[in-house]
Amino acid sequence: MAGKPADWVFQDPRLKEMHQDYGAYTQEDFAVWKTLYERQIVNLPKAASQAYLDGIKEINFSADRIADFAEVNRILSKSTGWGVQVVPGLIDDDLFFGLLKNKQFPSSTWLRKMEQLDYLEEPDMFHDAFAHMPLLTNQPYVDFLQNLSGIALKYIDDKWAIHLLSRIYWFTIEFGLIREKGELRIYGAGILSSAGETKFSLSDDPDHIDYDVRRIMQTAYWKDKFQDKYFVIESYEQLYNSIPEIEKVLAEELIASEGAENE
Repeated sequence: MAGKPADWVFQDPRLKEMHQDYGAYTQEDFAVWKTLYERQIVNLPKAASQAYLDGIKEINFSADRIADFAEVNRILSKSTGWGVQVVPGLIDDDLFFGLLKNKQFPSSTWLRKMEQLDYLEEPDMFHDAFAHMPLLTNQPYVDFLQNLSGIALKYIDDKWAIHLLSRIYWFTIEFGLIREKGELRIYGAGILSSAGETKFSLSDDPDHIDYDVRRIMQTAYWKDKFQDKYFVIESYEQLYNSIPEIEKVLAEELIASEGAENE
């Protein structure tokens, strides 16, 4: 991304001008949001990180109202300076990390259908909003997200580097656990939006491993089933403070992979 202005992503033609048309949501959309919200929120007081529980109150989500991004942006701008950028769905890596580097969380606005309540291949706005946005009120968390994205942009043309960084993102932002007052709690959005994985991740069935940057980069993840291992941070400050180590270990892993190819 060398030579590009810091806010290049907002001028990129691939990022279409989109907004949330709140008036277009149907009765089924509201019913889907309400069903998903009520089914999962009851599991979280004893399972989710306190930062998430505080965030969902601050961001003013409720079962009866689909998340209103205009309201979310007003709240986040006063909280951490972040915002929500509407996107059509999954986007290219450079756009994704470019938005995060500019303190904009990419989110779709479409909701799954009633028959898709239990499984969806592509994340919808319930996942993006309910699971991700409350933690955007936590400063060390968003600082980590922004700086991790900065590293990704430096290596955006190196597919293996992006894959290794995707493992960091996966085992923290999507499927991370945190230890609070001696107990395991959830902060990963992929777990927070899944009633089944909420219970499973905190059970004795999977491995719970202390946060380890190198081990995460060397660990494959599952997209189509529950993880068999979860990495546990002690605080969001620990996550943010690991940024220099992530950059160092990434460089070492890339050198090691080049050496293995040349043997």
